[in-house]
Amino acid sequence: MNHKVKELIDKLNDEHNLSREDFIYLIDNQSEEARKYAAELAKTTTLSVYGDRVYVRGLIEFTNYCKNNCYYCGIRAGNTGVSRYRLTADEICECADEGYDLGFRTYVLQGGEDPYFTDEIICDIVRRIKAAHPDCAVTLSIGEKSRESYARYKAAGADRFLLRHETATIAHYNQLHPKEMDAQNRYRCLEDLKELGYQAGAGFMVGSPFQTSENLTEDLLFIKDLEPAMVGIGPFIPAAGTPFENEPAGTLEQTLYLLSIIRLMIPEVLLPATTALGTIHPRGREMGLEAGANVLMPNLSPRAVRDKYKLYDNKICTGEEAAECVNCLENRVKSVGRRIVVNRGDNIRFSN
Repeated sequence: MNHKVKELIDKLNDEHNLSREDFIYLIDNQSEEARKYAAELAKTTTLSVYGDRVYVRGLIEFTNYCKNNCYYCGIRAGNTGVSRYRLTADEICECADEGYDLGFRTYVLQGGEDPYFTDEIICDIVRRIKAAHPDCAVTLSIGEKSRESYARYKAAGADRFLLRHETATIAHYNQLHPKEMDAQNRYRCLEDLKELGYQAGAGFMVGSPFQTSENLTEDLLFIKDLEPAMVGIGPFIPAAGTPFENEPAGTLEQTLYLLSIIRLMIPEVLLPATTALGTIHPRGREMGLEAGANVLMPNLSPRAVRDKYKLYDNKICTGEEAAECVNCLENRVKSVGRRIVVNRGDNIRFSN
């Protein structure tokens, strides 16, 4: 391994931050040895903060309608090849009820930015879930909203909000989104969520089109400054019907390396081994856990709609990805010396 790379990984492990130049060097000079070394330290850090616990979130993908036209996303408004659906409030609550019986204590309500789901409807769904399951956490992942809307969801009982910033470089953001979308508004949303007391999650795609080492470094510095409760990263995977459908996918290796770097940078962060990792490699999620991740998000959505929520091609959505196969998931986690626990799985900074 490059001696300077080892020194920088050790420094990150000790000080939890690096300069812009050092992050760029770390990214540009990654190797199999560097990835393994970073993963070992990241795993040790995870075990020291959270023990061998792996937290599961029941993912409810409740609408694939979206008003936005992000160039990378399979459910973008302009993709006419998508079979659109919306779950009703009753169906969403039924998913939560079934998830509770399966042992889930966190629900992630994820959807496109669908104008049908007004603040009133979202708040009603949150209240219903919290009333039925007061010991559970509700996470929303529904995109950019006003501060007032975020405050209303919080008052209704929402605990967490996931909003990937996608890229902390405005010029790169503009390469990934149509001109009517504004990077500064997205960053504003994350600041609002933190100020309102949410356990807020940010994140980005690894290997997205036009991405450079400098872009990734800005993402790391942005995350370090934001100190989110959760960071979701996964490899870019091209989606049919998008401008980027023929672009190369991000790599497993770089994603794992960056997972480890983020764990060393923010030791208490909640870090998912994402569905996208499991999509590009059969053991991608296990490898993510070995690299510093400690969260899994299996699918609680009704079987009839799982294959319609296609943010990217070949997404795993049945079998072991399905929440019903909790035993399969438990065995996967046990195979890397970890265990699934049945609780809310809060970031330790928010634990009582």
